Amino acid sequence: MLNATKTRTALRTSARISLEMLLVVLMTAVSLWILGQMWSILWPLVIALLLTTLTWPVTRLLRRHGWHPTLAATTVTVLFLLLAAGTVVLIAVPVASQSGELATGVSNGIQQLRRWAAGPPLNIGADQVSTALDTAASRIQDSVGSIVTATLSGVGTVVNGLVNTVLALFLMFFFLKDGPRFLPWLTRQLPGRLATDVPAVATRSWDTLGSFVRSQAFVGLLDAVFIGLGLWIVGVPLVLPLAVLTFVSAFIPIVGALFAGFVAVLIALVSNGLTDALIVLAIIVAVQQLEGNVFQPMVQSRGLGLHAAVILLAVTLGGNLAGIVGSLLAVPVAALIAVVWNYIREQLSDPPREPDTGGPDTSGPGTDGPEAEKPKTEKPGTDATVPAQNPG
Repeated sequence: MLNATKTRTALRTSARISLEMLLVVLMTAVSLWILGQMWSILWPLVIALLLTTLTWPVTRLLRRHGWHPTLAATTVTVLFLLLAAGTVVLIAVPVASQSGELATGVSNGIQQLRRWAAGPPLNIGADQVSTALDTAASRIQDSVGSIVTATLSGVGTVVNGLVNTVLALFLMFFFLKDGPRFLPWLTRQLPGRLATDVPAVATRSWDTLGSFVRSQAFVGLLDAVFIGLGLWIVGVPLVLPLAVLTFVSAFIPIVGALFAGFVAVLIALVSNGLTDALIVLAIIVAVQQLEGNVFQPMVQSRGLGLHAAVILLAVTLGGNLAGIVGSLLAVPVAALIAVVWNYIREQLSDPPREPDTGGPDTSGPGTDGPEAEKPKTEKPGTDATVPAQNPG
């Protein structure tokens, strides 16, 4: 028979835990809603922090050689803009020059696909293909209004992205110029324990973010060089744009590598045929294995402390919430959340217990233990003696 007292206690405990969990879920939902409302400010800020961690070593080097902070920040910002503009030109010019060849290759690839589908085992007739194309054309005609609306929305998104990019560049300049003065200023503004906790978390977050950005940039550069060299040897067109795409996609772990590899194999298949596409696939798989098993452990040393499944889920969630930008920012944001969680866990954990030696306690009062043997020092300005303070 159930004990009434124990049952009531169990129900009260369950109700209290359920209420606490409900409050935690509610506060989490409110926090996410607030972050969503502030997203137009947050994502330029995060982009600026990522760019700052990437360009800060050069700025620090210039400042150590006597450059004024403003001059160093201006120089690094201008060089970054020139590098970004040069990268865009290097991508756009080859794509424009080879667009006709690529379009011809796509057309030939479609014709080859139709011939393959017409044979066994599919045996799809030309009339069925024509019917499918007519149906697709009619649906496109019926959806002209939606396409125009989506195009206008896309133009607005591009304009908004350009504005946020300019804002991120200005923030990067100010971070490079005034960054070292931020934590001391923040410490003076915060009361009590927050003056210690917030700068400590900020320092750890900065170190984690810098490690992620620099390591991913280096690994992405290695991937771009090796894969680009393989594509050049095979004779695949658009080698330089594909190499740049490989470098950029390195900042989206797991998913980015799959996307860049898929694009390279597709272009090889369309322009060079099935054999070269299989060779390109083998090159990409070999380079990715070399990266995952040699380059990334050596450079990054698993510094983020995130499991591959967590990274995959974070990239998926970021992509669903904010598209390409969300996928780019998902892993750094997840790493920063892990930093905050680890710091909170450290503060809430009990200090490690000292091992018990099993000997008698000789440190108590009235004994001849270590406390009784501490030397006496004179306090400046008095004749009294006080025990010497332990430096620890």
